[in-house]
Amino acid sequence: MPGRQLHELFLLNVTLQLFDGVATSYGLACWREGNPVIRAAIQVLGAEQALLLWKAQACGWLLLLRRSPAPAVAGPALAVGAGLYLGLSFVPWMWRFLSLAWP
Repeated sequence: MPGRQLHELFLLNVTLQLFDGVATSYGLACWREGNPVIRAAIQVLGAEQALLLWKAQACGWLLLLRRSPAPAVAGPALAVGAGLYLGLSFVPWMWRFLSLAWP
């Protein structure tokens, strides 16, 4: 996979992580966190600290993957990660936020 595509996948994943953190932060005012591990971390650390910790960890792993000497592995892993976050975070959060606009 060319370096530019790999970098774009990396940026997409980081953007999705940031979106998930912000959406979760705002969403906690209306809904409960769906991930039981993060929900437990929120109970122990508080919402802001838990979300910052988890998102920093995720972005750190993404950076390590991006800097991997095996781009043939990193590219598909970043593509799968982006697909998972699109389907399991972006779409559900957007659906929930849009549902607030409908009576």
